[in-house]
Amino acid sequence: MPFYELVCIARSTLAESNLKDLIKTSATQVLNRGGVVRGFDNWGEKKLPHRIKRHQEYFSDGQYWIMHFDANPLIVQDLGKKLLVDSRVLRHTFVKLGDKLDTVIARPDKSK
Repeated sequence: MPFYELVCIARSTLAESNLKDLIKTSATQVLNRGGVVRGFDNWGEKKLPHRIKRHQEYFSDGQYWIMHFDANPLIVQDLGKKLLVDSRVLRHTFVKLGDKLDTVIARPDKSK
């Protein structure tokens, strides 16, 4: 299974419990379809590079978080569709880091 990174920007006005629920829901969707979640990284609240209009509102701040996981492309496609309609999510993107975890062992941002 390919190794992916999900980078997601959620509303900055979310309560911590809602943000945790969004992350848990995303991970559960991967796990229930046979994927493997490798880890999470919460970057916290940051200013957006430009104003974003999403769900009939404008946003200038967002909660950034990352999820690393192994999954087949159909799981990624379905997760993307669900994040697209989720009102808590402002933007999301998937980055394919490699075809197997072995090819991504030495990630440049984590090696020192």
